[in-house]
Amino acid sequence: MRVGRIPYLNCAPVYGAVDRGIVPLDAELVSGVPSALNRGIAEGTIDVSVVSAVEYAREAGKYLLLPDLAISCDGAVRSVMLFSTRPAQELAGHRVLVSRSSMTSVALLELLFEHVWQARPDFIPGDAEADDLRRDQSPVAARLVIGDAALMLRHPAHPVARAHGREYPYVYDLGEEWKRWTGLPFVFAVWVARREVQVRDALQVHGALMESRNWGLAHLEQLATEASAPSQLPAAVVHEYLAGLDYGLGLEYLEGLSEFFRRLELAGRVPQGRLVFLPAA
Repeated sequence: MRVGRIPYLNCAPVYGAVDRGIVPLDAELVSGVPSALNRGIAEGTIDVSVVSAVEYAREAGKYLLLPDLAISCDGAVRSVMLFSTRPAQELAGHRVLVSRSSMTSVALLELLFEHVWQARPDFIPGDAEADDLRRDQSPVAARLVIGDAALMLRHPAHPVARAHGREYPYVYDLGEEWKRWTGLPFVFAVWVARREVQVRDALQVHGALMESRNWGLAHLEQLATEASAPSQLPAAVVHEYLAGLDYGLGLEYLEGLSEFFRRLELAGRVPQGRLVFLPAA
């Protein structure tokens, strides 16, 4: 069994106990940005993985959702951010660099521009999370940054923010914008198993991840302290970030996920589908 993981801080609570050997996982862990994991599980080189919510929506027939396991927010997410040189409503016709790393974040951004900000920028796929945030030869007016890079750029004391933060006086948290628009939580990522995987094997992985997640949620302060030095972020900032995320998939979050899929379907961006979960043992 090969199990995918994202090497961002937001996955630390789910894999923390597995990494420390506290919870055994009889599988090989494969790290990659969301788009790489999406590709790996679609091609069959990964059996169970966290994937972008949009990857599930586009290829639901290939996957089974792992119950009660997701990366979600009910309001601010803090790590999926649009950094802009001007108000979002004034970005029509301007170049917006969008991360190649997350399909869900880009799809959400497109919906927000169409329905909330009512502007049509020129989306340019690129490396929006580059460490030095280099600009293309043709400057961009805004960039969608996800993951740890977004946390760094939004924290004023971080070296990346000190170097580049003033370039972007307008900052939008996409989780917060979705909540303001719909009143619902937002699900950025889910865990899925390929339908070809034996149910017994998928259930064993699911059980280990759930046990590890429960340990992680009970040890957020420890995880934040350990992540502080490598991220160059204060432990309190990391703790606030992790504590602000939801790692379950309760009814309210399922409603938010279904609403996101409904709006994508209306826009012709995903086929009609439904949520299908891994069956219980």
